[in-house]
Amino acid sequence: MTSPNTSTSFYDFSVKTAADSTLALADLRNQVVLVVNVASKCGFTSQYAGLESIYREYKAQGFTILGFPCNQFGGQEPGSNDEIQQFCSLQYEVSFPIMSKVEVNGDNSAPVYKWLKASAPGILGTEAIKWNFTKFLVGKNGQVLNRYSPQTDPKEISSDIQKALKA
Repeated sequence: MTSPNTSTSFYDFSVKTAADSTLALADLRNQVVLVVNVASKCGFTSQYAGLESIYREYKAQGFTILGFPCNQFGGQEPGSNDEIQQFCSLQYEVSFPIMSKVEVNGDNSAPVYKWLKASAPGILGTEAIKWNFTKFLVGKNGQVLNRYSPQTDPKEISSDIQKALKA
């Protein structure tokens, strides 16, 4: 794996799954991927339903979502990986992959998040993620197509997903 500063593609990274195995993002090559930092006790947690809806709508066309639990915003994801999996399954019937808990900001930020933020800075060019449910849409070529705020409803991303799938 290369460092975030020298990586040129989403596919250069590997991440930990909730089961503590390694997922090489190269395994998702030629898919459109929505990366979201998620939390179980957030005002935006209900977005799990919308995320699951777009996942089910587009997954057969080569689309996936990777949820990365993060406890950096108001302690809104305090659970263990197992507890997070149970919550997602029982409360929202989430079937898209939920990864191992990560940090998305600071010195211990997951390398893939360092790369995502550098590839698609937020408002006024800031790279820091402001809150849970910030979303990054990655195209089939492994490049970030867009960054969406936590307030962006998953359904609002559908047209961008459709365009990316046709590209």
